Amino acid sequence: MSEVEETLKRIQSHRGVQGIIVVNCEGIPIRTTLDNSSTVQYAGLIHQLAQKARSTVRDLDPQNDLTFLRIRSKKHEIMCAPEKDYLLICVQNPEN
Repeated sequence: MSEVEETLKRIQSHRGVQGIIVVNCEGIPIRTTLDNSSTVQYAGLIHQLAQKARSTVRDLDPQNDLTFLRIRSKKHEIMCAPEKDYLLICVQNPEN
């Protein structure tokens, strides 16, 4: 099993994790554990939000960069780890 697959499996095994999405730099999902409609919706919206957050961090301090983004609502917690070539999105139930 590849290192990527092992990492995704390890994240998925945590309590409360509902799904994982890996998105390329253009916002296109390349790996997912969610259904197609949820994947497309999360990928598009979170990719846009992460770009805006990264831009905001850089505007405040050009020497700085976004390393992690965490969004918590009543129903879900969305954690997002942006890298140069991809974006890792993890959706989980905040109650667990």
